[in-house]
Amino acid sequence: MKNRKRNRMKGFDYSSNNLYFVTNCVKDNVCCLGRVIIVGTGRVGTVRVGTGRDLSVQDSQNQDSQNQDFEINHVVELNQFGLLVEERINWLMSQYAYVDIHNYVIMPNHFHLILEIDSQKVKDKEIKIKSLSSLMGALKTTTSKLIHEAGFQEFEWHRSFHDHIIRNEFSYLNIFNYISNNPERWDDDVFFKKV
Repeated sequence: MKNRKRNRMKGFDYSSNNLYFVTNCVKDNVCCLGRVIIVGTGRVGTVRVGTGRDLSVQDSQNQDSQNQDFEINHVVELNQFGLLVEERINWLMSQYAYVDIHNYVIMPNHFHLILEIDSQKVKDKEIKIKSLSSLMGALKTTTSKLIHEAGFQEFEWHRSFHDHIIRNEFSYLNIFNYISNNPERWDDDVFFKKV
């Protein structure tokens, strides 16, 4: 067996009370969980415009006033498989009382989340705290099973996942904002694949 790079920090207890930033990808970065679309909001309400439409205003007299009232955002429109992933992320918190998800985003071919393990939530109960790897294993296994049952038999997650131990508020805020703004940066994302 060839030497593999260690995925987790040597000697660290990944079942300890901590905040973890996790990224997990679909195998081969297949975009199968949804798509990023452009949504414009303004005086007339919300308008879903897709990714290829020109939003420029043709009437030059009203252009300045309309631009002040109109905002363009990128959002993820999850398909049935992405919705299953979302349901399973929320399931983690109900299944494991010591788990809290602070923020997450499901992109077309990966997800990011901030997961907290807090044993104080179950201090009066005799519960073995699962490690981050075990929790991600449960998430990946159950989503794969549901996605296969929904008809996508070839679906697979990438073999492992990336994690980062969040050690301070500055790092937490940067990661929280990165997750929240991920759809806006989809075209520049390292996982971006044109669909």
